[in-house]
Amino acid sequence: MKTLRFLLIAAVAGLFAVSCNEGIDPISHVAPGEDTEAPVIQINYPSDDIIIPFTDEETDIAFKFEVTDDIELQSFVVSLNGTQIGEFSGFKDYRRALETLAQEDVAVGDYTLEVVAVDLAGKTTTETFDFIVSNKYTAKYEGETLYMPFEGGFYMNLLNEVSATVVGTPSFVEGKSGNAYAGDSAAYLTFPAAELQGNEFSAVFWMKVNAIPDRAGILVMGPEDTANAGYPDTQNNRKNGFRFFREDAGGKQRFKLNTGNGEADTWFDGGAAADVDPVTGDWVHLAFTISDAECVIYINGEVAKQGDFTGIDWTGCDVLSIMSGAPRFNEWGHNSDESLLDELRLFNKALTQTQVQEIMENEK
Repeated sequence: MKTLRFLLIAAVAGLFAVSCNEGIDPISHVAPGEDTEAPVIQINYPSDDIIIPFTDEETDIAFKFEVTDDIELQSFVVSLNGTQIGEFSGFKDYRRALETLAQEDVAVGDYTLEVVAVDLAGKTTTETFDFIVSNKYTAKYEGETLYMPFEGGFYMNLLNEVSATVVGTPSFVEGKSGNAYAGDSAAYLTFPAAELQGNEFSAVFWMKVNAIPDRAGILVMGPEDTANAGYPDTQNNRKNGFRFFREDAGGKQRFKLNTGNGEADTWFDGGAAADVDPVTGDWVHLAFTISDAECVIYINGEVAKQGDFTGIDWTGCDVLSIMSGAPRFNEWGHNSDESLLDELRLFNKALTQTQVQEIMENEK
């Protein structure tokens, strides 16, 4: 039996050896041929400028390269602004190298990335790529004129890096996204208004409503009321610009818009459809748009009030107030709002409902 078992094993081994040689060419050496071409370099990252948060001054970068050669690649060297930061050689695939080079703490500034590759025959190729590391915000949406995320301890319009004038003592707390503006008694922000105006206007933002006080101004861009008996402390000229504010409505807060066409003002009050219950403590997405045909108020992307309008007149509207009616709309007590405000954006166009909803969904 043992002899038979050995004979069977030998037979199987023989068959296996035969089958391995049938239909398969044995490996043989092939000469590499003449090296006629220089290495080819592809810088895969970065492929564009690198934008980092405006609160950062530096970032880490993982540079990525692909270097190939027709015969055999010897090495390549990477430099940043003339200083060598890496060198690669001893490639497993002698004709193609895919490499990543990590560089920490690359500061905001202008850069030239240079890669110099050499093949085994001594042929050399140099490839460069110019890029910028920037913490400057660029408009995310068409027509955007102001963006305030309330990050980094700044009350700043990131589009032009103009800081707000701060009145009182607002603060920063955890918000819808990162930090948010936290209102306080007699606190609000102002900006020069001229760069924010157009034939059309829109505002979108998130609020967590505090019903104390029971009424407040939120966004106001109106003229002085020099004819008011209480001027300059009391003002309520509504013939120009706009006033977006809230008022108590049976324990809820009702959001309203008032706009002026230069001769008279128009009210947009959605009634119960424009009410928000502050008891829930929810973040609410609010928006309003002004065109030469209509004004619309949106709450959580849905129309709360829509009505005809003949077009806004900006005469005398030189100040934008944020989170208060002061100083241009305070006669009826629409003063500082102690609610939370986040992700404020203004536009020089009338957004569609679809665009309002898109912005809201992007920031959820």
